[in-house]
Amino acid sequence: MTIRILLIDDHSLFRSGVRQLLQREPDLEIVAEAADGVEGIKRAKEHQPDVILLDLNMPGLSGLETLQLLVQDLPQSAVVILTVSEEAEELGQALRDGARGYLTKNIEAETLTAAIRRAHSGQPVIADTMTAKLVQQFRAQPATGSPPPSSERDRLTAREREIVQCLARGESNKEIARHLDVAESTVKIHVQNILKKLNLTSRVQVAVYAVEHKMGGE
Repeated sequence: MTIRILLIDDHSLFRSGVRQLLQREPDLEIVAEAADGVEGIKRAKEHQPDVILLDLNMPGLSGLETLQLLVQDLPQSAVVILTVSEEAEELGQALRDGARGYLTKNIEAETLTAAIRRAHSGQPVIADTMTAKLVQQFRAQPATGSPPPSSERDRLTAREREIVQCLARGESNKEIARHLDVAESTVKIHVQNILKKLNLTSRVQVAVYAVEHKMGGE
């Protein structure tokens, strides 16, 4: 199965490089490109890509604003931020807004292609250099904004809390199933229930929530 990709970035030279890289992979195809957020949203609606690679720093509509609209209009597409920014604050906001992942442009080619495949399969992808910053950010400051109320968190079963801790460690459904000695299909059902109870939309948001509320375990 071919993974269809939309690339949104205002630097044509960068887009050209990514296109040439992905052309070497038989299961990856760039179906469209866009130089800004407005064009990117238009192309996304037109092509319905599986994965969207999105830059944060663009003229006009910002990357975060574009992300919010993409997640709202195309929930079936996995949006992965691909940027030069290594700011933990932007990382946290992107994940809260529904990004499936956050990668920096200095990653290796193999890391990018593997991340695209992981994102398409529903797994969160975060650059190794950013993971520690994410944890430090949320542990260093109390949660702000509008996290789900504690009453919703308290409705989680003991098993669901275990799975939340696994998600906070970035484990896949298969890894969680192996760790808890249950069927992978059972894990999928638990994850769906967790998302519904916490009023969240992605595994990444659950991981962020877990860190914010000190549910990540040791």
